[in-house]
Amino acid sequence: MATIELANDTFDEVISADGMVLVDFWAAWCGPCRQFAPVFERASERHEDVRFGKVDTEAQPELAARFGISSIPTLIVARDGVVLYAQPGALPESALEDLIGKAREVDMGQVRQELAEQ
Repeated sequence: MATIELANDTFDEVISADGMVLVDFWAAWCGPCRQFAPVFERASERHEDVRFGKVDTEAQPELAARFGISSIPTLIVARDGVVLYAQPGALPESALEDLIGKAREVDMGQVRQELAEQ
């Protein structure tokens, strides 16, 4: 599955949907972002059941501000509308694969229960 560009009008629908979503906050001028882009794209081709979105922080500053993005690239992983991971930095391919595997293993029932208890 190819990556999709996310904007203010599409972001909430994609991030809150059932299943897993990875979002890469990036900018064209950012060297580490350009290095991470092909890693992210290859992962999107290997994991057809996962949605992969990209947010250009220059074109979508409101989204970047909403998530407190101060360093790019920043990767967000969400499942069933719950953000499980949000960290800056360009991950190597093996680390991205490990992260996807760990996100798949999360017991979302337990996560929802813990959120409800807060």
